[in-house]
Amino acid sequence: MSKKNNYIAAENRYKKMKYRRTGNSGLLLPEISLGLWHNFGDVNDFKNSRKLLKCAFDNGITHFDLANNYGPPPGTAEKNFGKILKKDFLSYRDELIISTKAGYKMWEGPYGDWGSKKYLVSSLDQSLQRMNLDYVDIFYHHRPDYDTPLEETMGTLDLMVKQGKALYVGLSNYQPKEAEKAFKILKDLGTPCFIHQPRYSLFDRWVENGLLDLLGNSGVGAICFSPLAQGMLTNKYLKDLPEDSRAVKDSPFLNTEKVMEMLPKITALNEIAKSRNQNLAQMAISWILKDDRITSVLIGASKNEQILDCIKAIENTTFTDNDLAEINKITDS
Repeated sequence: MSKKNNYIAAENRYKKMKYRRTGNSGLLLPEISLGLWHNFGDVNDFKNSRKLLKCAFDNGITHFDLANNYGPPPGTAEKNFGKILKKDFLSYRDELIISTKAGYKMWEGPYGDWGSKKYLVSSLDQSLQRMNLDYVDIFYHHRPDYDTPLEETMGTLDLMVKQGKALYVGLSNYQPKEAEKAFKILKDLGTPCFIHQPRYSLFDRWVENGLLDLLGNSGVGAICFSPLAQGMLTNKYLKDLPEDSRAVKDSPFLNTEKVMEMLPKITALNEIAKSRNQNLAQMAISWILKDDRITSVLIGASKNEQILDCIKAIENTTFTDNDLAEINKITDS
């Protein structure tokens, strides 16, 4: 395909990133992937969104992760991504892994939420239209739906692959028991689950209670979101509370009270990071990547510098037993 866009990617981009096999599949994902949960909606600066994607790809990040409801308003992250794809990345489409999801409320009425066949088919069709794509590389069910038969939801994921609208399917936010049942259904249908996307960080380790073992034993990859605990595992709050931070703005996911409660742990973990010649964010990402059951870590970014800083985490994912013991002592206290 001839280059129709003005953007020319960095020639050495693949030398800047490491890649891991996704479960038992043939596909490699970058150790760092870019999530478009924030900073790509209509409320954001489109030029900056464009810069972020270029910076990521120039540094070997080939995976861009979306969902139908990302924005705000919902749907606008996909719409803006589609515009940037057309402007800058058309000639690189075969070098990109583009994922989207459905499972949270997207439109009014009984067919715009959860896990019915009606909702999932309609949602993916809308996502493809917003991004101007023929297919996505990965289509996820975003959260379990306990009122819809699991066979219906998994059967729809299978259908999307067989219709050519997705290459692979994944789950997000599923607990181990539900995930295990879903894996079996998908395997029997001939479309094995490819990847699971859970929340995971030094401060949120629920996946260690069975999910990581299940993924490892099932040959399913893991890609973790919120690795920095909504910014708590960065240097942002070590000295003061920035006025533009999520904590000060009291976002649905973080508030000042929570930061102040965790500050002693944040400070102690930062000392370990310094002893490793890393900053806190880099150590937090490295700590996740130390586990070979993890395929990739999803980061969010509002500035190019944040992307470049997080990528440095892949340089040192080895921890001594003493490091791990000290980290566990802090996080368990």
